[in-house]
Amino acid sequence: MKSDIVLAGVGGQGILTIATILGAAALKDNLYLKQAEVHGMSQRGGDVQSNLRLSSNPIHSDLIPLGGADLIVSLEPMEALRYLPYLSKEGWIVTNSVPFINIDNYPEMEKVEKELRSRERVIMFDMEALAKEVATQRSSNLVLLGAASPFIEIAPEVIVDSIQQIFASKGEKIVQANVAAFQAGRVRATENM
Repeated sequence: MKSDIVLAGVGGQGILTIATILGAAALKDNLYLKQAEVHGMSQRGGDVQSNLRLSSNPIHSDLIPLGGADLIVSLEPMEALRYLPYLSKEGWIVTNSVPFINIDNYPEMEKVEKELRSRERVIMFDMEALAKEVATQRSSNLVLLGAASPFIEIAPEVIVDSIQQIFASKGEKIVQANVAAFQAGRVRATENM
């Protein structure tokens, strides 16, 4: 098993939480993992990107080479577009369809969406709307994780167990909301494949 994942978004969206959950799930599955992050987390709206490499064999580098990512997971469509050069020919893109417009020269959304949808393997929908429907808008990152989970070789119940572990200190209501968001995202992605 080998999975190279680019996680992307902007500060405050919960991209690093996704990396933490997947890292915990990988350890539960006795997988090797390496992670490298670039983020402006303290300045809300700054670019956040993480290379997450999971494997059943030792991993020597924490960086994913150009054309080497199996999966781009993004809570922001322009950020998904930014990392397309890293996607392998067989790779999948899982992204939110709603932009987080934090710059004056944000490209026209129609162009961003057209470029993303020109790819063969794309799951793109409004993660925030689904999160609001099943939990809260703040769990849109868990909807995204759920939507990406069919493309990650870790059993969904292992990921759910990691969600429960990571959020346990926040109380059962938060845990259940995040699990519901994850499951809803997984169902939506499976329907759109």
